Amino acid sequence: MALTLDTTLGELLKDPQAKAVLDQQLPGVSSNPMVAIAAGMSLRTILAMPQAAQLGLTKEKAEAILAEINKQIK
Repeated sequence: MALTLDTTLGELLKDPQAKAVLDQQLPGVSSNPMVAIAAGMSLRTILAMPQAAQLGLTKEKAEAILAEINKQIK
């Protein structure tokens, strides 16, 4: 199943390969204390929040991260 912007952050963090890509592209994201709050949110919802921009997460970057994860977990 391909991961999309509707995938939750928690789903991504449960997968070791996806978590590694996230940490590579957004250093420290998996250890950020706010992860517990955002784990049930989809990436689409997170992108709508101002904090996403503060982390450097744009829709384009999220789509690139998802493409890399989807390529690795085929």
